[in-house]
Amino acid sequence: MLQHVVDATAAAVDLIAVGKSEFDAWAAVQPAHVRVWAQANGFTGEGGQVCPVPNVDGSLSLVLVGAPDADDPWGWAALPAKLPAGVFRIAQPMTARAASWAVAGWALATYSFGRYKSRPGKTWPRLVWPEAADRGWVERVVEATALVRDLINTPAADMGPAELAAAAEALAARHGATVRVVVGDGLLAENYPAIHAVGRAAAVHRQPRLVDLVWGDENAPRVTLVGKGVCFDSGGLDLKPSGAMKLMKKDMGGAAHVLGLASMVMAAGLPVRLRVLVAAVENAVSGDAMRPLDVLSTRKGLTVEVGNTDAEGRLVLADALCEASAENPALLIDMATLTGAARTALGTEVPALFTNDDDLAADLAAASEVQADPLWRLPLYRPYRRMLDSKVADLNNVSDGPYAGAITAALFLQEFVGPGIPWAHFDVMAWNTASRPGRPDGGEAMALRALYAVIAKRFGG
Repeated sequence: MLQHVVDATAAAVDLIAVGKSEFDAWAAVQPAHVRVWAQANGFTGEGGQVCPVPNVDGSLSLVLVGAPDADDPWGWAALPAKLPAGVFRIAQPMTARAASWAVAGWALATYSFGRYKSRPGKTWPRLVWPEAADRGWVERVVEATALVRDLINTPAADMGPAELAAAAEALAARHGATVRVVVGDGLLAENYPAIHAVGRAAAVHRQPRLVDLVWGDENAPRVTLVGKGVCFDSGGLDLKPSGAMKLMKKDMGGAAHVLGLASMVMAAGLPVRLRVLVAAVENAVSGDAMRPLDVLSTRKGLTVEVGNTDAEGRLVLADALCEASAENPALLIDMATLTGAARTALGTEVPALFTNDDDLAADLAAASEVQADPLWRLPLYRPYRRMLDSKVADLNNVSDGPYAGAITAALFLQEFVGPGIPWAHFDVMAWNTASRPGRPDGGEAMALRALYAVIAKRFGG
């Protein structure tokens, strides 16, 4: 996507943003042919309008665009789809924030997942870097978002546990991190029984695994990211209906998110000891699948009754969160496509945030506003913990009732987080159900910009 952003060139065509309220005054001082052409084409400065203006010889002289709303960071992202191939330059001076967002929106708008296309895609127009843009921020945001989108958009046949681990290894190689992968029965040997139980029903070449990536100075503050990597979720023996199963290639979206966030942290060289734990499994159906009302062991020693085999994500996260807590990190984040209840409460575009730390919640809320990266805090309402009680085990992985599903899932995870550790759990959709400027339908990164901003603020030195 960043190949569609270039350094300054004399061949660039000016993009001139004109607002509706200022159009008449602007038009009055323009050359006659520009004014007449704009009026003839109905250009009024309305947001979203695009009006190419030719020279007398028919070549492109400039492009008038309806000035984006100053409060809309995605305002420039609609342009790439409306412009012809070529190189363009925003003519007006811009603040650093506006310039950075203009480039990021432009680049993200040119994203397409073409891995399986036999024909080349659209030839996108290119934008000249505005002088004020923060190139480092733009590059981190665009590259991380592309990584998240690509991983989620890849079909499950080509993005199983092994391929997800390989993606983590490739990311580590680019940034000088180390990766260790525990596979198959090795999970039992190293006491990750819940991850093994969820993934053991899959084919031999899709064995479950725990991916453990480490980067940074071992004496720096520890920031640990945990991702749900269910590469396909059939629902297990509590089989999903076809409509609910269709999008389950995206059930490794939490893992994709923590890898994307890790790429931002490492690219920026933040002074932290970063650890990324990804529980990569396929929730399949076979004779070895876990059954409803089985009782599973976990790394923490707590036993879990399986009230529903389709609530498997919290099981693999339980082992990973227990391991993450062993190092008592300064910040622990987990990300998962965990519950439909969170989508019912907040819709598909707003991730649900749960945290045990009010200061962390405030920081994330503030960063969400600045970064135009929506999220919303839901409560860890402790009295609902009773809904996870089991008669035969320490707890059940689901409640028997239809209510508060996102909250009870978060409370389940909290059982495996060490005391006193600042922790945040993100329940994300990881998918755009429809296209918007800069955000095409398909896999999507959510809350990454806000999370990175908080990590950079807290540990940036």
